[in-house]
Amino acid sequence: MSAGTPEAVSAEAAAVPAPATEAIVDRDYPVTPVPRHARKGFFSLMVVLLGFTIFTPTMLAGAALGQAFGLRELLVVIAVGSLVLGAYVAVLGWIGARTGLTTVVMARYTLGTRGSKLASILLGGTQIGWYGVVIGTIGELTAQAFGWESSLARAAIMIGVSALMCATAVYGYRGMYWVSLISTPLILILAFWVMFRSLEEVGGWAGLAAIEPSGSMTLAVAVTTVVGTFVSAGTQAPNWTRFGRSGKQAVIACVVGFLIGNGLMIFFGAIGAITFGEGDFVLVLFQLGLIGWGLFLLFGNLWKSNADAAYSFGVAGAELFEKPSKTRFVIAGSIIGTVLALLGVGDHLPQYLGLLGTFIPPLGGVIIGDYLARWRRTQMPVGETLPRFNWVNLGVYVVSCAVAWSAGQLEIGIPPVIGIIAALVLTVLLSRLTPRRAAA
Repeated sequence: MSAGTPEAVSAEAAAVPAPATEAIVDRDYPVTPVPRHARKGFFSLMVVLLGFTIFTPTMLAGAALGQAFGLRELLVVIAVGSLVLGAYVAVLGWIGARTGLTTVVMARYTLGTRGSKLASILLGGTQIGWYGVVIGTIGELTAQAFGWESSLARAAIMIGVSALMCATAVYGYRGMYWVSLISTPLILILAFWVMFRSLEEVGGWAGLAAIEPSGSMTLAVAVTTVVGTFVSAGTQAPNWTRFGRSGKQAVIACVVGFLIGNGLMIFFGAIGAITFGEGDFVLVLFQLGLIGWGLFLLFGNLWKSNADAAYSFGVAGAELFEKPSKTRFVIAGSIIGTVLALLGVGDHLPQYLGLLGTFIPPLGGVIIGDYLARWRRTQMPVGETLPRFNWVNLGVYVVSCAVAWSAGQLEIGIPPVIGIIAALVLTVLLSRLTPRRAAA
């Protein structure tokens, strides 16, 4: 049976099912290209990506930087790290807008129709883990704010907010857009107010610049910290940029979200650590006695960010099991994440999930390199007769992960960036050895 026969197409072309059916089953098109009529404008795309990156836990990374650098050096570190992160995500976002595909469906073309399951498990599983961490954080901070000792009260809060986030993700792109549109401006206004309140504590910008750092950190580690805050989640930016009407819109929206939005959250965290000894503005507001505003910042911020996580593991599940709808996987993943939070497993997950920050970026590098080398002209066409396993690109991914991990162990450079560059370069160099179609 040859690759060009109808039988071969039926057996191997699992890359993307027929889009007409998907439009009826799930209007978010989890496993098919987003059609032109469903594309969104630049403002919509920017709002969703800003809602994704305005994430208060990012402030904790900023807190570590604020204790290690003076103001001038701090701004340089944030600018360099955010530029690296923004550039990487912008390229992936551009590909997403041009192909209309999610990251995990792109992986079918890069790793094969069965090899792509590795990407779905890696990306979807990581997001379920972070979902559980965030649910647990909300339960603990809410109990702390009200002085609740009862574990039942914590559990009720966790289950309630999880249901809200799950429903938002099930509703899809539109749900995340409206939540982000309403909450993000209010959260930014509140965050800027806390920043200026912090500056009053130290005598303005001049007073802030005069404060000597209490810790130390190398430049490479500092930039790695900035890049690492969202490089794993940023690898899934095509989940949203695929709704963009053009690659240019997607690039600008990614720059606004990941360079400006994420950079601001890191800076806010640094300011809070320097002035109040606390990087999380939620806890700063608690210290100032503004419990209500602190809870608003907590719920408003984590609601939209965790809905994005639920959406991500929903589309990953749809690809993994080759189903036309994300809904059942959003619900199942949300239940698993909530159970992890209730069991307290979330307290032990962050370091493990952070380690995955070394292994996820090379996947983005392979996708970028493979797209530029093999798919840029044809845009990953529907029905392509793809191989089950693309062993060349899978090998590149494994080697790039090993290089990134080794760089981290030896404290050489910026491990996530090294992994991305190694994967991109090797994929382009070996593209001639990579089969585009399934073997006969």
